Amino acid sequence: MKLESLPKTKEQKRKKIVGRGPGSGMGKTSTRGQKGQKARSGVSISAWFQGGQSPLYRRIPKRGFNNKRFETKYATINLSDLNTFFNDGDTVTPEILKERGIIKKQLSGIKVLANGELEKKLTVKAQRFSSTAVTKIEAAGGKTEVI
Repeated sequence: MKLESLPKTKEQKRKKIVGRGPGSGMGKTSTRGQKGQKARSGVSISAWFQGGQSPLYRRIPKRGFNNKRFETKYATINLSDLNTFFNDGDTVTPEILKERGIIKKQLSGIKVLANGELEKKLTVKAQRFSSTAVTKIEAAGGKTEVI
């Protein structure tokens, strides 16, 4: 076996040069075939594109069960909001929050979050509280009641 008779490796093979006239065998259309989208420059057709027809994932009916319809969503309110909208010694209920326009919808209930500081002594009645919100309300001298 001679060195010159060994098969060429990837590094030794010459790069294909296209579009250099008819004598090269790869002139005119530069190996892109005839006209069409794939013959143009800058073509990027995604693997799931089906030529403009309605894609398969949209043609097949949806099946199975999804729990999203039955999830419990809570309207959230922060301690900073309670601090600005209520006076010392007030009782905060979901109805009062809705009346004053602090929350738009009650949804499945109200959850009090601990964002901001509370400097007033309030009695807060809600469906849920974050653990840090409870500690901050009690540190300010207020009470929390789960409805």
